[in-house]
Amino acid sequence: MTNVLAFDTSGSYCAAAVLRDGETVVTAHEDMARGQAERLMPLLQNLMTDAGLQWSDLDRIGVGVGPGNFTGIRIAVSTARGLALGLGIPAIGVSTFDAIHFDMPDAVAAVVAPRGQVYVCPPGGTPELRPMTEAVGAIFLSNPVLLAERIGRVAATREPGPRPAPLYVRPADAAPSRDTPPVILDDA
Repeated sequence: MTNVLAFDTSGSYCAAAVLRDGETVVTAHEDMARGQAERLMPLLQNLMTDAGLQWSDLDRIGVGVGPGNFTGIRIAVSTARGLALGLGIPAIGVSTFDAIHFDMPDAVAAVVAPRGQVYVCPPGGTPELRPMTEAVGAIFLSNPVLLAERIGRVAATREPGPRPAPLYVRPADAAPSRDTPPVILDDA
């Protein structure tokens, strides 16, 4: 029996699912514009309790790596890596594109991006940022619970590889400070 905990915080939500042998046991979802870092672990603990599982019952973790909200992705990835390290199980990073392609391998997968744009990824292709007008016919996966379930299904079938890392299709909006850094004094 394989127990998989899957979760995603790449949007304005926390979504998670527990799967046993590829079948969904229980799901959870909370919409939130911010606060995922504070809510994710309590949500996962409640999910594990609802599934009747202890953390030690897990065989692997599936985590959404994006694309999406820069901070949200980092919250989920760091949580998955920490849990995997502590539990001694693999964490598998799964992009939203992989989650869409799992059930629809021939689809052009798409994720809404800021400023009227969209991330698109053709089957076997490389993700790109495009204007929303170029996403005609693309498949979007906008239900966070369905996304978490698919992340779990992909994670259950994928061979463990490198540690999960965020998928960034474009650079972050943040820029380094223009202020002159302070002088570091050496006391030695």
